[in-house]
Amino acid sequence: MKAPKNLTMLMFAASFGVVASVTGQRAFAQGIDSTVKKIGHKTASIAVKGTSAVTDKIYKGKEGPNGQTVYIDKKDRKFIVDEKGKKVYLKPSQIHNKVQKEK
Repeated sequence: MKAPKNLTMLMFAASFGVVASVTGQRAFAQGIDSTVKKIGHKTASIAVKGTSAVTDKIYKGKEGPNGQTVYIDKKDRKFIVDEKGKKVYLKPSQIHNKVQKEK
């Protein structure tokens, strides 16, 4: 089932609102720069992963170099989402089978 395009815009707007509201408090505390960056990166990462899960395919049974979920875009390119919310396209040698955990 395809999600409406408004969902991705809503997710982006919500993440932007959270980051904007946190950065507005910058003048009230010292050392908030690193916290704001961490929150911004985490928000961006969650937004991109959510969007990718809706619009792109998940590469079943495969994982990235550090166990990340691998997505396939419309042009059949494989990528992961890093901790800053950026898409990192992978070479075929960087993708491997998921390791099954023993019970």
